[in-house]
Amino acid sequence: MSVDIYWRIAMEGDQTSLRRPGSSRGGFAPHLPDALAPGRRGAGWDGFSHADYMAEVIRSAEDSGFVGGLLPSFPHTDDPWAAAATLAAETRSWRFMVAFQPGFLHPVQAARMSATLQRATGGRLVYNIISGGGGPAQLWWGDAIVHDDRYARTSEFLDVLKGVWHGDGGFRHDGRFYRVDDGGLPELLAGQPFPEIYFSGSSPAAIDAAGRHADYYLSWLEPFEALAAKFDAVRADSPRPPKFAVRVDVLARETADEAWEEIRLGWAAAPEIERAEGDSVGWRRSQDFAAGTDPADHRALEVQPNVWGGFHRLRPGPAFGLVGSYREVAERLDELIDLGVGAFILAGVPHLEEARRVGRHVLPLLKDRTGKANSR
Repeated sequence: MSVDIYWRIAMEGDQTSLRRPGSSRGGFAPHLPDALAPGRRGAGWDGFSHADYMAEVIRSAEDSGFVGGLLPSFPHTDDPWAAAATLAAETRSWRFMVAFQPGFLHPVQAARMSATLQRATGGRLVYNIISGGGGPAQLWWGDAIVHDDRYARTSEFLDVLKGVWHGDGGFRHDGRFYRVDDGGLPELLAGQPFPEIYFSGSSPAAIDAAGRHADYYLSWLEPFEALAAKFDAVRADSPRPPKFAVRVDVLARETADEAWEEIRLGWAAAPEIERAEGDSVGWRRSQDFAAGTDPADHRALEVQPNVWGGFHRLRPGPAFGLVGSYREVAERLDELIDLGVGAFILAGVPHLEEARRVGRHVLPLLKDRTGKANSR
């Protein structure tokens, strides 16, 4: 089975290592004396922007064998749509996976924007559909719709977007959230390839919507048995055979001892984190898997070999990732492929150097993937 492997782009800024909390590379990070983007030259800034840093990560990841990258969306980041348009000229084959919440765009406008990007890039746009985690972060966007209704809106959004995209200019829809009369794309934008859909969400409402629309059902990493059960639930709700993708942080070194020493040092420097507010089922699941462990013992969060649930203490984002030697991490990724995973979104801190490390030392050990030839 061929596997697509993406790399995450740090839209929010990047840490120099897991040992050092806080961003100092681009994004909305403070202007620190040793920052890389923007950086100091004498008394002023050197003109190397966050967009320049993201472009460097993209080129590095493409050269390292990744097929594309995820551009995540948070209140404290640049807009992924604009970033994709800005960065598209930096590569010729790299795919841009744009994360967005359907509730913040009208589906007709989303179709027009997407077709424009497809025409400009030769069909390199990919969707990461997210429906929001509720709580204060959701209200920041001005969105007060309750959890299950957000997924109902997402499903209707995609129905309308597909209708406009594939129609002949006479698409009509009168639904709960959207109404369209004579919808369609202009002639020069019509006929572009429809973007692949990576659909996120762990609740029953999310799984139901994913079954209808997803090319790939995308999950955070979880203990493998729980992940397999989630995949079975998606299969049961899918009218067609689904494909699966997993978002995985990776800390891989030549030896397992080196990798765990990085975790130990990062854990010692990690600040206390505030309890997340919202209605994200995926986040609650990740916390339940580690319930009852000793918070002072970082190794207690290793819930199965090399699967560690403490990454959220060391950088913003999901809890679970893989820690170990290059070969151990590759073996765990192969086990996920055996569970049915057909695509990965990998990440590591700092994103620039770790893209090179993972591309050079981990990807060649995988049994099946797109990109460079395997060395196994």
